[in-house]
Amino acid sequence: MSTKDYLEKDYYAVLGVPKSATAEEIKKAYRKLARQYHPDANPGDSGTSESTAKFKEVSEAYDVLSDAKRRKEYDEARALFGSGLGGYAGAGGGTRAGGFPFDLGDLFGGTAQQPGAGERIGDIFGGLFNRGGATRPGGTTTRARRGQDIESEVTLSFTEAVEGTTVSLRLTSSSSCAACAGTGAKAGTTPRVCPTCEGTGAASRNLGNFAFSEPCRDCKGRGLLVDDPCPVCDGSGRGKSTRTIQARIPAGVGDGQRIKLKGKGAPGENGGPAGDLYVQIHVKPHTVFGRSGENLTITVPVTFTEAALGAEIKVPILKGMPVTLRIPPGTPNGRTFRVRGRGVTRKDGTKGDLLATVEVLVPQQLDDKARGVLEEFRDAVAAGDPRAELIQQARSE
Repeated sequence: MSTKDYLEKDYYAVLGVPKSATAEEIKKAYRKLARQYHPDANPGDSGTSESTAKFKEVSEAYDVLSDAKRRKEYDEARALFGSGLGGYAGAGGGTRAGGFPFDLGDLFGGTAQQPGAGERIGDIFGGLFNRGGATRPGGTTTRARRGQDIESEVTLSFTEAVEGTTVSLRLTSSSSCAACAGTGAKAGTTPRVCPTCEGTGAASRNLGNFAFSEPCRDCKGRGLLVDDPCPVCDGSGRGKSTRTIQARIPAGVGDGQRIKLKGKGAPGENGGPAGDLYVQIHVKPHTVFGRSGENLTITVPVTFTEAALGAEIKVPILKGMPVTLRIPPGTPNGRTFRVRGRGVTRKDGTKGDLLATVEVLVPQQLDDKARGVLEEFRDAVAAGDPRAELIQQARSE
């Protein structure tokens, strides 16, 4: 999609929301339109019907407006150019409304007459089209390239996942070829500046009343041509490197979670930013504790007499001295008690709770004395069949 098309599309109108719409309002409008125009809702759609085109348009609008950064850049660009670019002449000269000369090439590159224009437009469009780069001797500028994202995985103990930890990760990623220092040329030779783009890595494409920049087809955006390629990297200038980094895993991560470490991926080219590192988390189970969201769970055995008469019992916590929990008289089997502040560390530094569920133990073996005492207890508390009401309710249904 050209820059002109991008700026002339009113994504707010496509979704039917005002410019001041919240992220939730944009999502709600998108879901409604997506259900209406989705191919599954239009089984007769051949792929070229109006509903299919509308579905693609709605999806495109949501992709931009649902991303806070891209939405801000889109709003700034449209505010700068007004409602479109129809009144402006294309690269190569011309006039706009009011008779002032105008060239988009001046805006994107900057001129002596408009020294601030290139910087202003570059800031707005930098995030949208990944512009920017490093300047070579002679004034030519290479296109900056963001480094690749890297994926890795790590296995943590239950305690490390709850409290956070620092781990060593050995990463393999793309980097400058050591044999040619990233030039792509064989040792003893040097690459030459691409004559098509004059080393900028970008070529201007004219579409009548509008021109925009795209990667040079001859040098694939590098700004250089290699006549005698490096045998190690085949002229790409890139190779494989292995490095070990110390990565901080935040407290409270869960099994199967995928976390992002910004800027820890492969290094960029020509001054471009590094990519990101995505780490897949695996957590080993604990023999005592479980987890429910931000809370830890534990099953605590209690005797029949403790449950019936009440007691104060010791409950273990993760990495610390046991805490005392008071069991009130008549506590039923399976009742859960909450010990506050002994759970998983949250993002704000506070902690969840420990949920302790009691399990009443039934004696498996009784001697004559114990049996006699229990029989006396049974006779003392006998109050009829506790299941009589249950049986009666079952029969009445």
